Amino acid sequence: MATYDRLPVYKECYDLLLLLFQFCGMMQREYRYTLGEALKKELIALITDIFRANCSYRKKELLAGAREHVEVTRLLIRLCHDLKQLPLKTYALASDRIENISKQLTAWERSCKDQ
Repeated sequence: MATYDRLPVYKECYDLLLLLFQFCGMMQREYRYTLGEALKKELIALITDIFRANCSYRKKELLAGAREHVEVTRLLIRLCHDLKQLPLKTYALASDRIENISKQLTAWERSCKDQ
């Protein structure tokens, strides 16, 4: 079992969380405490599920939950961009990272089904 902080999916998630923490502070007040906080909570829950899946024998359940957090995060980031709270460059970078995370989780989930 790899150390969770060395997993590529964990690193990608952590980098996305750092990126969004930097930009949530620049959101307009009415979005910062609703949309921004929801986004941060989803990403923290995603990282937590990745950690737990790495340490657990019930990986399938945890990875399914992580993939659900990915989709909610994708929706919230798009909403931030549509509401002009996230610049286009940041949105593109975040979308790329979310896509990478989703692909890695899908591959991990497939490898667990083979066991």
